[in-house]
Amino acid sequence: MTGQKHDQNKPDWTLLPMYSVIQIIRVLEFGAKKYEREAWKSVPDARRRYLAAAFRHLSAVVDGEWLDPESHRPHLAHAGCCILFLLWLGKSDETQAI
Repeated sequence: MTGQKHDQNKPDWTLLPMYSVIQIIRVLEFGAKKYEREAWKSVPDARRRYLAAAFRHLSAVVDGEWLDPESHRPHLAHAGCCILFLLWLGKSDETQAI
């Protein structure tokens, strides 16, 4: 008898680069301490503001600054966090532009 596992159409979590994901989690932990856990979900004009924040963090990297001076975490992790927020905020209306 051969064992079976029906996982053909399920997400393959092993594809995630875990070091990068952990960096984003560290940014989320920093934000949860600074503000409040999941407070990002109720920020006014969140789509525009998180898009702007992602661009600011990317711009800092382009300018040669790797770490955010306040959190001491990579700017790219902050940008990734903003992008995750934007994906979450857009999940209810995927046709709406940011």
